[in-house]
Amino acid sequence: MEKKDHKDCLAALVPVRDTLDVIGGKWRILILISISSGNKNFRKIERSIPKLSTKVLSNELKIMEQNHLITRTVVNGFPVRTEYAATEYSKTLKNVIAELYDWGTNHRKKVFGSSV
Repeated sequence: MEKKDHKDCLAALVPVRDTLDVIGGKWRILILISISSGNKNFRKIERSIPKLSTKVLSNELKIMEQNHLITRTVVNGFPVRTEYAATEYSKTLKNVIAELYDWGTNHRKKVFGSSV
């Protein structure tokens, strides 16, 4: 059996670490799902995710915009509105999110005996 060295391990870890840096944490995937489900303004996003604070949502949205997962558009009018949208780039996470959903559903069944 071939022995892998430290560089091989690091090469395998770096892309995963990069991914977790962008989509990891408690809220980002949930925020992306909320926006993708049609919640375009700050308050609707905030209300759609239980226990998500205003401060955390604001910070997460900024990070997600920096990572090209969402766009932020200021809509002139009275009152001025800010709308968020998922980018085409964020849609490349569709299969990842689907796999997380499936795994989570199966995990709940295994541990708790139900999917809800």
